[in-house]
Amino acid sequence: MSNNNYVAIMAGGVGSRFWPMSRSSFPKQFLDILNTGQSLLQMTFKRFAAFVPVDHIFIVTSEDYVDIVGQQLPELPKENIIGEPQKRNTAPCIAYISFKLRAMNPDANLIVAPSDHLIEDEQLFRATCEQALGYTSQNADFVTLGIQPTFANTGYGYIQYDSENGSQGVYPARRFTEKPDPETAQVFFESGAYLWNSGIFIWKVADILEAFRAFMPAMYYAFQTVATYLNGPLEKQVIENVYKNCESISIDYAIMEKAKNVKVIPSQFNWNDLGTWNSAWENFSKDNLANAIKGDNALVFDSKGCLVQSKTKKLIVVGGVDDLIIVDTPDALLVCHKDNEQQIKQYVASVQEASGQQFI
Repeated sequence: MSNNNYVAIMAGGVGSRFWPMSRSSFPKQFLDILNTGQSLLQMTFKRFAAFVPVDHIFIVTSEDYVDIVGQQLPELPKENIIGEPQKRNTAPCIAYISFKLRAMNPDANLIVAPSDHLIEDEQLFRATCEQALGYTSQNADFVTLGIQPTFANTGYGYIQYDSENGSQGVYPARRFTEKPDPETAQVFFESGAYLWNSGIFIWKVADILEAFRAFMPAMYYAFQTVATYLNGPLEKQVIENVYKNCESISIDYAIMEKAKNVKVIPSQFNWNDLGTWNSAWENFSKDNLANAIKGDNALVFDSKGCLVQSKTKKLIVVGGVDDLIIVDTPDALLVCHKDNEQQIKQYVASVQEASGQQFI
């Protein structure tokens, strides 16, 4: 593989949909959600380290989590752990790492990926990433990895693509749609013209920065003004000032929905964004009534389709209920129907309003 290839893993989210296990002080990307012996971040890092040099892998996270990243990834050079002074969604995060990499290597070819996804078929994933890197090294396009939908999921974004006009297994992306309502998701699923948006992007750093200049000029020039200080002793100080004035916006809204050179690779590897407890339930082993029990002190009777996750020694007895999410921690208990999983974020906001940061 080329010495110009780099990876930026975004690990700054708070994972509120995995409350109460995921907390603002130790969010889900640092947890062993699937009981594999590794956190989601460690699994993601290992996946990329199989084909990209470790010193070409960067973790972009909150300043609050820099020490946690260092503890979980001791093999990663400390200077490759980048702490953002404030949470500003994915566009400023990507602008920041792109300006840093351009200063290191103007020919940098970059994969940007979330830290908390589950990806199986790792050889196929590697082959797909290498295909994308090979393509972007020769073309000034932005490539995203799309996943063939298996059902009408309302929790994922969708990409409409032109399946008739591909080249080298890469196809033009026509439209990005954020999480649709159930009726729209069903239309997308049945049409066959839409893929799930994995949130994994590949491009040359020079090309994405040109797109920032065109579509997000205020953000571009804010970083450009301090570019000479990046990778130096004053970086932290100048970046704090940049972030104070940065718009909080996703890369999808900022660039992808506006650019005309976005391409997609329909990908075949098994993928799950592990965005909710229900997605974790899908990946857990289950009993003959589809109950996923994670904990030593849980008894389930006359119930089906439930997830019971406990990190305490408390005895949990579940009887006569279906499709519940039950998550027990030492200081908080969540019980809700799986159909309401998208509302957990709202529950957490209400908890914060009622009790402050104590349980957040």
